[in-house]
Amino acid sequence: MGGIELARPLYFWLGFLATATGVVLHLPMYLHGADMHYRLAGMEMDTPMTIGMALIVVGLAATGYGLIPRGAFASRPAGEVRVRALDDARMRPAHLGLIVVLSIAVIIDAMKPITLGFVVPGMAKEYGLRSALNPHGEWPAAILPLAGLTGTVLGSLLWGWMGDRIGRKPSILFAGVLFIGTAICGAMPDIRWNLVMCLLMGLGAGGMLPITFSLLAETIPPRHKGWVMVLIGGNLAVAYVAASWLSAALAPTYSWRIMWLIGLPTGVFLILLNRFIPESPRFLLAHGRDEEAHRIMARYGAATTQAVELVEDEQPGGYSRLFRPPFTGLTVAVVILGLSIGLVTYGFQLWIPSNLQKLGLDQPTADRALRDSALLGLPLIFISAAMYGLWSAKKTIVVLATLVGAALVVLSFAGESLAQDRTWLYILLAGPIVGTATIAAVLAAYSSEIYPTRVRSRGSGLSAGVGKFGGVAVTAFLVAGAAAPSIGATALLGAVPLVLAVAAVLLFGVETRKTELQPVEV
Repeated sequence: MGGIELARPLYFWLGFLATATGVVLHLPMYLHGADMHYRLAGMEMDTPMTIGMALIVVGLAATGYGLIPRGAFASRPAGEVRVRALDDARMRPAHLGLIVVLSIAVIIDAMKPITLGFVVPGMAKEYGLRSALNPHGEWPAAILPLAGLTGTVLGSLLWGWMGDRIGRKPSILFAGVLFIGTAICGAMPDIRWNLVMCLLMGLGAGGMLPITFSLLAETIPPRHKGWVMVLIGGNLAVAYVAASWLSAALAPTYSWRIMWLIGLPTGVFLILLNRFIPESPRFLLAHGRDEEAHRIMARYGAATTQAVELVEDEQPGGYSRLFRPPFTGLTVAVVILGLSIGLVTYGFQLWIPSNLQKLGLDQPTADRALRDSALLGLPLIFISAAMYGLWSAKKTIVVLATLVGAALVVLSFAGESLAQDRTWLYILLAGPIVGTATIAAVLAAYSSEIYPTRVRSRGSGLSAGVGKFGGVAVTAFLVAGAAAPSIGATALLGAVPLVLAVAAVLLFGVETRKTELQPVEV
């Protein structure tokens, strides 16, 4: 089990099976709608679905109980000691395996909110929601992304707290089981149930990336950590490729609902990978589980270290601490950059499938266009990883934000006319799709390095949470009655804060490269 045992394995696995069974009981109603192209809106929930929902609730409760370690809320003082791979440690097969497994976890996690943009056109049509393709609907289509993105904001903060209190691995596994349970969004006949499930899905999806980076910080050798984090975070763009490809391949035949039902097999796959996911050694040390901690540290060539923090601090940790000196300026830069990422990701990207269809592309063509744009930009992930690891973290952020901002400025003034020139449209779309995902990866890695140990998980959670908050702000504005956004409007909305973010990072950002850690005896 990645070097540790689950707290109560019987409860965990029974909860997992109950949750998966509950989802399976929703499938008959979905399959019975095949002759109507899986249109279920307005139908009554059948008995298997009702039983299935009860099983999911019980299963999630049992899973949570099975994952919470004994004494999780009574840790012993750990001082300023933390765990890091030694400076001279080499990359081992264990490191490479962890990179592969966490990359898969990030792809599965990121596909959840990304899928929102691909299901909105079909969902709006089935439920009669107001959107760019259906301007006369009663409820705004933005209400679905609003529910999901609100969940991701709350999840980023909640999972940051959970990672510190119950452990990195249990937090990741509970998110995986939650992904499975919320797959029933694809079988819900009532829009209100879709909103509830979408909110819960967001809770699980919001916290995975910061938890992943906190775990990597304790296992990957320092000289490799930067590029590894950016490379893994860059899988947000790979997730976009996967979501757009699946939508183009499956949605025309199985409707938009299949995009949610995919959460069942992907969630199960994530849970089955659990034996390859280690627990945080520092978390184990803080809870008196020294033997398990040292077993994991030996596997990854890590040791307890006394860190020289980039910004020193001796006051108690907490989210409010991030906004007081000496972190004020640094946190301002993180918040502005995070908000700009959110505005592009959930403002521009969320509505681009609908806007491309509004410009005359049918759904499969629009989805393939987005897939091809994402594939075109994938090399940027590897270039950025090399820049972050070999050149400068701060300068990498500035360069990427400038490039994406420039692409958005062009799209804001010529986006709709570019529909006639597919080549330039694909090239320019690669910037907001892949570039923004790469900036998000760099920011996640950066925020896991710049804050002191006692507030590191909360700092990572904050950087992820404010990005989601940008999406909440955009969708809340649309739900309040604003017109469905055009390509130009959403591009400009992201370009302006990116310019401000560049200025903030230049003014307040700190450099993380070549920071050394010295091992100490404990």
